[in-house]
Order: sequence, then C-alpha cells, then structure tokens
Amino acid sequence: MSIPTRPLPTTRRHWLTRALPLALTLATAPQWARATTPAGGSPGAPGPVAELAGRTLDGRAFDLRALRGRVVLVVAWSTDCAVCRDKMPELRSNAAGWRDQPFSLVLLSMDRRRQDAADYEAILARTLAPGQRLTSMWIGDMVTATGLSRREPLPATWLLDRQGRVVQQWTGRIAPEAWDQIADLL
Repeated sequence: MSIPTRPLPTTRRHWLTRALPLALTLATAPQWARATTPAGGSPGAPGPVAELAGRTLDGRAFDLRALRGRVVLVVAWSTDCAVCRDKMPELRSNAAGWRDQPFSLVLLSMDRRRQDAADYEAILARTLAPGQRLTSMWIGDMVTATGLSRREPLPATWLLDRQGRVVQQWTGRIAPEAWDQIADLL
C-alpha cells in the first residue's frame, strides 16, 4: 500500500524556495563579496572624486556632478552576468526604500553591445512602474568616466559620499554590510 503524497502547501513551498537560497547566500558571504579600499586611499579614507557623464539608455543627458549632495551607488553590470541580473530586484527595492533620502543608484552596463542593455531596459519599461526603474547607462555612451577604476568580476560597485568621492568598492555580489554603510552616510 502506498502512502499518497501531497505537494507542500503553497505558503511552505514559497517560504522554502525563498529561505534556502538566502540562508546559503548568507552562509557563504565572505567568499562572494570582496570590499576594497579606493585607489590611493587608506581604509576609511575617501578616494578620488568620481566623474561620470554621458547619455542614459533612454536618451537623457547625465552628469554625476548633478548628484553631489547625495550618496550614490554606482553598479557596473552586464546582461550576461547572472549574478548581476539576480541583484536587480534587490537594488530596485533598496532604492525605493530610500526614495525620500538623498540617495541615488546608477547602473552602468558593461555589455559589449548597446542593444543588449537597451533590450533589457525595454523589458523593464513594459514590466515595471516608472518609479521602479533606475538610472541606467551604457559604457559606450560615456563622455567622461574617471575615478571609477575598472573592477572584475562583475558586478562591480562603487559607493560615493555626498562630495562624490569613492569611499568603498566591491567586486562580485554586494555584501549586506554595504547597505549599512550607505545608511551611515545618509
């Protein structure tokens, strides 16, 4: 006689599919997140002023200097980077949570072809409310990009203070402590 099996209740299945990956991610955090000190700086000391100017993927002019007075997180990513795509909902969620704070999040696509980044943005335009979309640029549309040294692997992330100085850099997944550091700067 076989014992009939039932699928787990939706709520338990939902919980398991969300909690297990999170637990594994947190357990391995030191392996996937690496923070570095800005070039030429000592730990805790701000690095160079970052300059980034060009056009966003939706055609607007962008200059990082216009965000002085705000804490800025610049994330270099690529559509062919699974980790990068996986982090996008978290980035949007955190940016939305700090919408009333002096905080901005800027995405910098490192895709080889502009069309790859534009296609991704077109999907977001159809699936997300306008307030959930982030400022997104393609590296080939940059007129100026200084103070943000090329980092590998992707995603590469730079945290800028209110004066536009690089205060922290990360490669790979963004460590949970990064969000605490952003909160401290706000």
